[in-house]
Amino acid sequence: MTSEPTETTGNAPERESVGTPAGDARITWYAAPRPRLVLALGHGAGGGIEARDLQALAAALPPLGVTVALVEQPWRVAGRRVAPAPRTLDTAWRALWPVLEKPGLPVVAGGRSAGARVVCRTARELGAHSVLALSFPLHPPGRPEKSRAAELLGTGVPTLVVQGGNDTFGKHAEFPPGAYAFLEVPGGDHGFAVPKRAPVSQEEALRVLTDGVAEWLSA
Repeated sequence: MTSEPTETTGNAPERESVGTPAGDARITWYAAPRPRLVLALGHGAGGGIEARDLQALAAALPPLGVTVALVEQPWRVAGRRVAPAPRTLDTAWRALWPVLEKPGLPVVAGGRSAGARVVCRTARELGAHSVLALSFPLHPPGRPEKSRAAELLGTGVPTLVVQGGNDTFGKHAEFPPGAYAFLEVPGGDHGFAVPKRAPVSQEEALRVLTDGVAEWLSA
C-alpha cells in the first residue's frame, strides 16, 4: 500500500492518495484542532464526497474534536460512472483502513448508501469503534422483499442509522428492531434533500443531521 500526501496550507483539507488492490483511493482530511476520534465517511454508488450530508458533517464536526476523513473509492478516483461489485468496494475499504487509524484515536466507520453497506459489512473485522450509516439502503426502491437488514444487524459495534423521512430505499417503519440507534431527518429523501412543503428547511434538515450525529459521537 502506498500513501502520497498532498501538502496544504492553513485550514484547507489535506488530500491523500492511497493504493489499494482495486486502484488508488483518495482521502480528504478535515482535521480537528484537538482530535478525540476519527470519522471516516465513504460515499454512495450514485455520487461522491460532494454529497450534502458528507460535506455538512465535514464542516460541522472538526470544531467539536472529530477529524473527518472523506473517502473516495478507486472507481470514483478513476472517473468511472458505475460502481463495482460490493466485494470490490469492501476490498478497497479494507486496504485503506490502516491509513485511517491514528495513534490513540478511535475510528468510527461511516458512509452513505452503498458506503453505509460497506462499513456495516467490514466494521467488526477491521476493529471499528462504531458505525454511522447514512441513508442505509434497506432495500431497492419498491422492492421491500430484497432486504439488506442482515448487513445492518451484523455490524457487531454501536451503530447509528440516519435516514430521511421520505427515503424510498427504506423508511423508519420498515427497519427491523435491533441494537442500533435511529435518527430520522424530517422530509428528507435518499440524499437528505427536502421539498419546499417539508416541515423543515434544507438548512434545518442538515442541522438535525449534524447535531444528531455530534450528540451520538459525544456519547
